[in-house]
Amino acid sequence: MSAIRLLVLGAVRRHGRAHGYQVRNDLEYWGAHEWSNAKPGSIYHALKQMAKQGLLLAHGTAPSPAGGPPRTEYEITEQGTQEYLTLLRSALTSYDQGMDVLSAGIGFIVDLERAEAVALLRERLVAMEGWRASVTEHYVPADGLRSLGHIGEIMRLWVHSADAGAEWTRGLIERIEAGAYTFAGEGEPFAGVLAEDQENPYATGTPHPGDTE
Repeated sequence: MSAIRLLVLGAVRRHGRAHGYQVRNDLEYWGAHEWSNAKPGSIYHALKQMAKQGLLLAHGTAPSPAGGPPRTEYEITEQGTQEYLTLLRSALTSYDQGMDVLSAGIGFIVDLERAEAVALLRERLVAMEGWRASVTEHYVPADGLRSLGHIGEIMRLWVHSADAGAEWTRGLIERIEAGAYTFAGEGEPFAGVLAEDQENPYATGTPHPGDTE
């Protein structure tokens, strides 16, 4: 699963209707260009591809409020919303995805109802614990698989990462069940997107041809 599709669909959905530079600006504001493949070229490519696939609707270009060149605006379709929710649920439950996928899922977790978010995270936890159990049937972390020399450190790393991930997941479940954050159906959730004229303190400032498309 690619995090970029989830990130782009989610960003467009948050705005209701957004052009490529807005999406790019939001993802840079979240730091996604540091922890995922959400680079300018990937973002504009994803927008165009998902428009062709019917997940986004590309509207006619409109002049920039600042007097710049016209930009195509995108709006998520019903099909796109279904794809977005499928990707979001998968990102939250799959323990074997990259950190960028999980990070994208956490970024949009409040678009789900609280009970569903908890259920998905519990599903993730069960999968992680199952993976660990299957590994430690043949491997004892304290032993380090001495017969493998330094290669045994690979399994130690993975088991340690699984333990840390499970601990974090349990903590998040506890915080959500205790009432943290505003989820779907509970009021206005934290949007985390920038207004059209709002300055992005984390912008890279590097222009891209897609900014004018």
